[in-house]
Amino acid sequence: MLLETESFLTELTRMFQKSREAGSLVITMKRWDGHDKPTPRNIDKKPPKTKKVKKKLEKLRSLPTPPKEYRCLLRAALGSRKISTVVSPQEAIKFQASYSTLLRGNIDGLRKKDNKKKAAAAN
Repeated sequence: MLLETESFLTELTRMFQKSREAGSLVITMKRWDGHDKPTPRNIDKKPPKTKKVKKKLEKLRSLPTPPKEYRCLLRAALGSRKISTVVSPQEAIKFQASYSTLLRGNIDGLRKKDNKKKAAAAN
């Protein structure tokens, strides 16, 4: 579900609280150019057989150029609940400050990694 940045942060706080009880919270961040569908790989491999296919190929070949400025796509998933938001470069600094304070407040909910190798080497 695509949310505004402020509602994304409040929902992410709720997800952090639920993940303390049970489940894993997965957060991903990536550069987003605004395209929802990937470009197909096999545009030029087979010659088109019908006019309908030719029109589709021409449409795919005339894809828009990359944007001048990219946005940032953030996704969070906890179980079957998924949320996302898109952050523009103009609001990135404000969002980053809010996001970092949210992470700092909830970083203590992480599980510590078991150091089995160090324990075995010490014995």
